[in-house]
Amino acid sequence: MKLNLLDNDTLGWQVYGPDNRFSYPIGYSGALLGYDGQGHIDLVYCWEPGKYCHFHRHLCEVRSTVLQGSLEVVTFKDSEAVSTVTRQTGSYSQMPKGDVHMERGGPEGATVLFNLYAPHGQLTEMLDEAGNTLKTLTIESVSVSYTHLRAHETEAD
Repeated sequence: MKLNLLDNDTLGWQVYGPDNRFSYPIGYSGALLGYDGQGHIDLVYCWEPGKYCHFHRHLCEVRSTVLQGSLEVVTFKDSEAVSTVTRQTGSYSQMPKGDVHMERGGPEGATVLFNLYAPHGQLTEMLDEAGNTLKTLTIESVSVSYTHLRAHETEAD
């Protein structure tokens, strides 16, 4: 499969936000690029300018590359923000299992490629603002949600 991740309308984008359970503005979209059946899953996410993804904890190793725009990452420990980093276009990072953070699109938004390795299938936990788990995302749940999305898009065409 060959794709232009910066100019591709054929991806099955899942849109998130707004979400009135949170005091911060949610506004991002994601698309599943591939899953190899061995625990490696690739996704691309786009943030709207100044909008956040859901507060979350990684349950697996994550590598990411900012493809376009900038992304502010606020890392938490024991419910306290401990660091804020702005990642610019071209920035690559590797985040360990257990990393707790939220991300916000810069003034022009952000497009980020994520490569996750989850040999046991668990990806992230979506957290409430107090750090309590609301939902656990797995490779299976992500694959199913994107499969349903793609099927719905195909029916609409």
